[in-house]
Amino acid sequence: MPASPIASSVVQTEPHRTELPAEPTQASRFGKARTAQSGALMEDYVELIDDLLRSGGEARPTDIARRLGVSHPTAIKTIGRLKREGLAIAKPYRGVFLTENGERLAERVRLRHRVVVDLLLAVGVPSEAAEQDAEGIEHHVSDATLAAFGAFLERQARA
Repeated sequence: MPASPIASSVVQTEPHRTELPAEPTQASRFGKARTAQSGALMEDYVELIDDLLRSGGEARPTDIARRLGVSHPTAIKTIGRLKREGLAIAKPYRGVFLTENGERLAERVRLRHRVVVDLLLAVGVPSEAAEQDAEGIEHHVSDATLAAFGAFLERQARA
């Protein structure tokens, strides 16, 4: 059986014992990941609502649920959370709209997504895989890492 492309590109080294980081450091890292997961859901909804509003003028809960692959009650529950967080408002018979804060968040998420996709494309990831992978990475990458991605892409553009 041929080796996988991943396995064949990984340099084999002697196994070594990894030192655990200090407890507060490790707890902070895991806490960041949990917060990012919670925020990722909100960001996905805000970005989708903004996309729907830009493309068709309305973002109905039914459309949001279908496009995110969730049930209608799940979409309603998350839209309620967006409203409580001050990111969205819902108008009876008119759908969901973003507040100014929601619009700013949607733009920030869209920019993060674009930088991550552009980096993945720059290192040779196929377009569809880059788009799919960016959906997860964009929510978990730190601002420092995102800035480094942007700087790398700028250097590549000048080269």
